[in-house]
Amino acid sequence: MFYREAGQYKTTYARDQQIFPIRQDRIGMLVVLAVAFLLVPIASVLPATSGIIDFNYWYSGILIPFLVFALAAIGLNILTGYAGQLSLGTAAFMAVGAFAAYNFMLRVPGMPILVSFILAGVCAAMVGIVFGLPSLRIKGFYLAAATLAAQFFVVWALTKFGWFSNYSSSGVISAQKIIILGHEFNTPVKRYLLVLAIVALMALLAKNMVRSSVGRAWMAIRDMDVAAEVIGIPMMKTKLLAFAVSSFYCGVAGALYAFALLGTVEPAAFELDLSFRLLFMIIIGGVGSILGSFLGAAFVVLLPIFLEVVALPAAEAVGLNPPPGAISSLTLMVFGSLIVFFLIVEPNGLARLWQIGKEKLRLWPFPH
Repeated sequence: MFYREAGQYKTTYARDQQIFPIRQDRIGMLVVLAVAFLLVPIASVLPATSGIIDFNYWYSGILIPFLVFALAAIGLNILTGYAGQLSLGTAAFMAVGAFAAYNFMLRVPGMPILVSFILAGVCAAMVGIVFGLPSLRIKGFYLAAATLAAQFFVVWALTKFGWFSNYSSSGVISAQKIIILGHEFNTPVKRYLLVLAIVALMALLAKNMVRSSVGRAWMAIRDMDVAAEVIGIPMMKTKLLAFAVSSFYCGVAGALYAFALLGTVEPAAFELDLSFRLLFMIIIGGVGSILGSFLGAAFVVLLPIFLEVVALPAAEAVGLNPPPGAISSLTLMVFGSLIVFFLIVEPNGLARLWQIGKEKLRLWPFPH
């Protein structure tokens, strides 16, 4: 009833090609952004809520990790979902971004931190291009093995060569303070707003990119690379561009992961487990969907919290006493079960279920 296109006329090509062509979608997105940028920070300073809800935990334990992982998932989705190039080295590109931003801030006097984030993404893009060269000859699981080599090589290099960690004996780096235009982002709410602004901007850029000729070339290669080459799409340029853009997004996400979330990181924080978690995000959220990256990140971040807050007390209430570490094991079991479920029932993930729900609302009460 409330989700209709009746009366919404598109009289120009620009209106027909909008990211959100339906008015209700535009209003909904504006409401989400208003809640994220205004309501959430304001609620954290209200006396009525600050004494009931631990907003510092919400920012540092839920919202900032969700945004950082969503940005990394967007990068992986560009490469795997849109360009069809399977990658298992996403965490390695995040590590390159984190350590590159740290070294730019350390070794270049007066370096603005936002510029260091951009340069960190550029460094990750260059590394991504190097390890994307095998995609010109191989694909599928063989390409996944090549990107897996990137995962092990980058972590080994960061551990082996002390220059990257400023010759720290433990290999741990402490991220510098986030200062922009003389203002220090030293509280969880300020870091949340910074990360939110960066992620929102880069998500908008990614959405427009995949709708452009570059995105259509990526999807053509994903669907049938031989036919794409026959119609004139340059394979080398297009594939390497996908690796570069994807690694750039992952590099910026790694810099935010180090500076805005952890503060102190080590190469072990970017192990293979993180790459698999990001892969789970796009499979559950939706492969080839920007929205699916956010849905998958939200699911992966919130599921352990849900199991700890709801499942564990429920088990104890009925007389079960789960052993220590049962939550982490149960989380892995749920992840595996959901991946199998989505691959069988809905391969396009939560984003496709959301799209089907909107289509039903547009046609209701008619069956088709």
